Amino acid sequence: MDEAAAVPRTRTGTLRRALLPLALAQFICSFAGSNMNVMINDISRDLNTTAHGVQIVITLFLLVMAALMIPGGKLADRYGRKRCFTTGLAVYCAGALLSAFSWGLGALIVGNSLLEGVGTALLIPPVYILTTLLFTQVTSRARAFGVIMAFGGVGAAAGPLIGGLITAFLGWRTAFLFQALVVALIVVLGRRIEDPLPPDASRSFDTGGAVLSAVGLTLVVMGILAADNNGWLTLALLLLGALVLAWFFRHQHARERSGREPLLSTSLFRNRVSNLGLVTQCAQWLMLMGVSFTVAAYLQVVRGYDAIETGVIFTAATLGLLVSSLAAERLVKRRAQRTLIMAGFVVTTAGIVILIALVHVIGSSWAFVPGLLLIGLGLGGMLTPSVNVVQSAFDEAQQGEISGLSRSVSNLGSSLGTAVAGTILVAGLSTGAYAAALLALVVAGFLGLIAAARLPRNRPPQSRAG
Repeated sequence: MDEAAAVPRTRTGTLRRALLPLALAQFICSFAGSNMNVMINDISRDLNTTAHGVQIVITLFLLVMAALMIPGGKLADRYGRKRCFTTGLAVYCAGALLSAFSWGLGALIVGNSLLEGVGTALLIPPVYILTTLLFTQVTSRARAFGVIMAFGGVGAAAGPLIGGLITAFLGWRTAFLFQALVVALIVVLGRRIEDPLPPDASRSFDTGGAVLSAVGLTLVVMGILAADNNGWLTLALLLLGALVLAWFFRHQHARERSGREPLLSTSLFRNRVSNLGLVTQCAQWLMLMGVSFTVAAYLQVVRGYDAIETGVIFTAATLGLLVSSLAAERLVKRRAQRTLIMAGFVVTTAGIVILIALVHVIGSSWAFVPGLLLIGLGLGGMLTPSVNVVQSAFDEAQQGEISGLSRSVSNLGSSLGTAVAGTILVAGLSTGAYAAALLALVVAGFLGLIAAARLPRNRPPQSRAG
């Protein structure tokens, strides 16, 4: 009896030790996407650029992640989840160090946008694949995803606060050294992670599909970024991006018909529950990163707040996200995932509306606290259910593909949030532009709510073939 009981305890301890580095990896990647928002003035002054220049760096980082996340999932299956995880950490660390010592905007783009983006695309898919493979029970998997999404949400929400504190006392470059130190810690802790499945080197890699998907997504986001300068250029880039993405899906169909393995199986898009879950994920991260950039830029450029003042204001969002994330496990046991996601969109959208309304009424920083608190509460309550809906809709054989697709969609939402809201905002940094940028995020919230309402009323099955 004692020996039989010892095995589960040993396995539980091993899984818990593996979960910490995986959750920290999601934390630091989410942190990297939002902490620069409070450094806009400092970076602009130090590197002789503008708020729009910093917005481009942030958006490109999120875009590179979105564009390469699907190939990253396929590489993880071919070369091994643990190996890709470690390689991604190394590339990310190199990018963080280059960013810390960057001498101009170009160097910052290479370090932060490219190297950190590529590193993230390599290491994040293994995080979700390993979590799905290691935590095989429904309850333990939901709890593990809850921890990882909580770390990711807190990283994104607390990024402005932590980045603001570091920038105020040690300078913005130290924030990148902080990232490098956290990555080094993850490498040490991650040595105890064991890959449950061996790599399959015989699996082919669709290089052409990877290029087409990356180019298509890049053209779409760049088109949005160009909206404040040239309407015709924006239209041309968006149209070209749509054509390239259509070419990508046609290419995937052709590979499947010929019996070759595609970069992204089109069967993934025949799962209605997963499709709706992906829409909610995209909308969630679009709202989170859009709010983060819009409010941070407005506070610094319009109201003249410094990095630490801006970061402190975002404490309300961090607190709300922590509270709802910690309660997520209990809520999942009592409410259907559809209900939690819908409630999250309602609360988050209400928070954005309050952000718009109170800025006209209250002149102090307290005007931002109620809205940010509600946004944190709403997002923290629905991030985990959305991920669990998507990941659990497929069996183990497709976890590499769906993990890459899921993270790609989430990061595409992040880049679109920064691009859309940021482009509206920097086109005319005023109260009117601030409200217009946030209203665009409200629209995204309504779209996410509609998708959530179409999810099954009961909890979706936890393991199902696509």
